Amino acid sequence: MPGLELAEVILAVIIGTLAAIVYSLRVLILMERRVASMELNIQKMTAKVLKEETLIEKEVRKGKVSKKKRR
Repeated sequence: MPGLELAEVILAVIIGTLAAIVYSLRVLILMERRVASMELNIQKMTAKVLKEETLIEKEVRKGKVSKKKRR
């Protein structure tokens, strides 16, 4: 046996390609999980900012109403 036959080489290439695809899918899933986690954190921060903005707007409106009553 001087070397691998053509069929064995083709089979090795196919198996290597499939292994690369499986590894790429694994990495893709891990990246998707990280992005989903980041997205959840952004949503939480946005909710906090919106809550703070609502409180600030209420305080500003109260301040304007009290100024009108003073006059």
